[in-house]
Amino acid sequence: MKEKTMVMIPGPTPVVRSIQEEMGREIQAFGDPRFVKDFKSVIDDLGQLFGCDGKTFVVAGTGTLAMEMAISNMTRRGDNVLIVSNGFFGDRFIDICEHKGLNADVLKAEWGSVVSPEEIRKKLSEKHYAAMTVTHVDTATGAAADIAAIGEVMRDFPETIYIVDGVAATAGEYENLAEMNIDVLFTASQKAFGVCPGLLLLWANKKAMERRATLGVIPEYYCDFDKWVPIMDDTSKYFATPAINLVWAMKESVRIIKEEGMKARYERHLKNARAMQKALEAIGLVPLAKESCRAVTLSNLLYPEGMDDAKFRATLLEEGIIVAGGLGAYAGKMFRLGHMGNIDINDEVAVLGVIERAMNQCGQNVPYGKAVGVYLEEMAK
Repeated sequence: MKEKTMVMIPGPTPVVRSIQEEMGREIQAFGDPRFVKDFKSVIDDLGQLFGCDGKTFVVAGTGTLAMEMAISNMTRRGDNVLIVSNGFFGDRFIDICEHKGLNADVLKAEWGSVVSPEEIRKKLSEKHYAAMTVTHVDTATGAAADIAAIGEVMRDFPETIYIVDGVAATAGEYENLAEMNIDVLFTASQKAFGVCPGLLLLWANKKAMERRATLGVIPEYYCDFDKWVPIMDDTSKYFATPAINLVWAMKESVRIIKEEGMKARYERHLKNARAMQKALEAIGLVPLAKESCRAVTLSNLLYPEGMDDAKFRATLLEEGIIVAGGLGAYAGKMFRLGHMGNIDINDEVAVLGVIERAMNQCGQNVPYGKAVGVYLEEMAK
């Protein structure tokens, strides 16, 4: 039998059987009335789930394309943009803004921490910004920004569009445009939604859509809101071919989320994450993110002295688990473990057991069952 491998990186995340089955369905024409109905239900449900009073976009593409889509439709060349960066993927906005001809100012946090709402308020008070970007969870650091508190700050700066990168957060961390005063939120299908890569999801509230209307024709084509709004309103229309089977997979993911409930889903992620982090700390692994801002969707874990990154991750792979390596200055010094989406307690127990075995094979004297025991005790509370 072919050996099973569990993908435990911060995305793509494991895909449960019912979602896999939707991706394996026989293809339909994008104009088939059955698909048209399914596509529209996904768009409407996503808008309702995340408190969007404007437009919800479900488009074939990646999270990076969603970043560009957000910037392209909210700004014009020469605008000032404030980039709040808590790590590697926050910095990606710098390059996007430079390509767009925007004047970008950057507030950076030390890796493992986040920029505070107070720092953001101070910076916004210095000059007018057309938009501000905040990465909710940066997968390079495992740190989570307080997007709700930042949203309260933004109420005092109504002319600045508040853009939240939710790629590693949405459907795991709690997010709601209306409750948190977010103007644009985006994510990708392969993270906490538990669908394969290939779809970007973007929500733009009424204020954001009003901003788009002031820009007229923009240089971008594929990611122009104006090209997609007619299709999101009437999915029988055509602009570019939708990812049909991924839309069906997203429909099943949304069904699972609705059944669980958004806040219940966040509480599950929170409880599981804190249990996982305590379990991993118990065997000598230290989360990079400060305790005050640790994400619930992933953990970035610093090795104890003497651990060989390449050997450890290769050993994990031999044991049937794939994790991600560290980025930037932390390459070789830590690994990144995803724990988001539709994974369950049995998956996590298996992962912790494999990590214990791999650490012992790499020369660390880890008592077998220690991490698993701590995890199960925390989950039983």
